[in-house]
Amino acid sequence: MRKLAATRIVIKIGTSTLIHQNGKLNLLAIDQLCYTLSGLVNEGKQVILVSSGAIGAGLGQLGMTQRPAAIPEQQAIAAIGQTELMTVYQQRFSMYGQKIGQILLTHDVVDFPTSRQNVLNTFESLLTAGVIPIVNENDTVAVDELDHHTRFGDNDQLSALVATAVKADLLVMLSDIAGFYDKNPRKFKDAVLIKRVKQVDDQLFSHAGGSGTKLGTGGMTTKLKAAQMMLQAGGAMILASGKNPSIIFKLVAGEEMGTLFQA
Repeated sequence: MRKLAATRIVIKIGTSTLIHQNGKLNLLAIDQLCYTLSGLVNEGKQVILVSSGAIGAGLGQLGMTQRPAAIPEQQAIAAIGQTELMTVYQQRFSMYGQKIGQILLTHDVVDFPTSRQNVLNTFESLLTAGVIPIVNENDTVAVDELDHHTRFGDNDQLSALVATAVKADLLVMLSDIAGFYDKNPRKFKDAVLIKRVKQVDDQLFSHAGGSGTKLGTGGMTTKLKAAQMMLQAGGAMILASGKNPSIIFKLVAGEEMGTLFQA
């Protein structure tokens, strides 16, 4: 068992977990996620959910299979998908008696001291009240992520920014990969899972590949950058498979699954 004394936890869920390859919402995964996070709050944990999936959900709503190239079209799709995501989250969380709130962020909000403090005050108020803030990048006005020339713009790094800003003990990142491997497990059958990483260095980055699924924007490099931020802030991060979000119970309890990034 791992030693994890985590009271304030940020959960990042990727598009690949929330959206089927056919563009439809993965309602089973979403229900498991809402059940699990509600259970954590009932245990006395403070939980923040950083949720991708707005563009993926919007594409599904419109019967599209690929992102359009034009930024305005992507932003319109994100607006459609974000409303569907929050509607489903509201339905599922309410089944377990859990209240939620929505926080949409852009990079300038995080950079500008006054707006940053206002956002942090909002987080603190929601967490104190036992509410789960659901965070996403405000895709309808931000273009950092959408043009894929990112200095901020993916939810892997956004989740680490949020986690470090609110002084979270733990960032749990659920992905379409079961952890950090010594090489790409999709290409090499002999890839070995690295269970514990104490330092993120250039050698680790050399093992990282490109972006993830066709609907998501994150890849292993962005996850390592997120882990690096958490380690520098004195926190910890776990990268694990999001196939079954109820795995979060086991991860928070200290079971050795996925990769733990901890100094």
